[in-house]
Amino acid sequence: MSEAVTPEPFGVGLPLDTQVSRPRAGSVLLEVDGEIDTLTAARLQAGLDEALDAARSEGSGVVVDLSGVTFLASSGLAVLIGGARRVAGFGARLRLVAASRAVTRPLQVTGADALFDTFDDVASALAAAALDVAPPPGVAPPSGEVGR
Repeated sequence: MSEAVTPEPFGVGLPLDTQVSRPRAGSVLLEVDGEIDTLTAARLQAGLDEALDAARSEGSGVVVDLSGVTFLASSGLAVLIGGARRVAGFGARLRLVAASRAVTRPLQVTGADALFDTFDDVASALAAAALDVAPPPGVAPPSGEVGR
């Protein structure tokens, strides 16, 4: 007699892992490893949503580390573009760590690279993201005007 095989829920066992962390004050880091395609884009979206929600509530900058990504399809680009638009809505830019051709080429070919600040390493991206830190409540941000 054979045992019935229970199908895995959508997204389980797919070749994409995401992890959200806060490696330094003022920065939220989403690490992504694997292939981003139609089957795994939902997993990327879930990780990005978690990172963006945390960043917005904490007033932090966001870095997406794509150095472990081996394939980036248009469905993954769409998720990243949506994230860039969402971050722009709260006055910041999405920082990407993208050093491999598997990631940089699709960004360049589509022109999507203009929507992001791209870095070769996590440390540089985190330092830039820390500049997005919102001022404490009751403190006005600098006006940008000098000598008035």
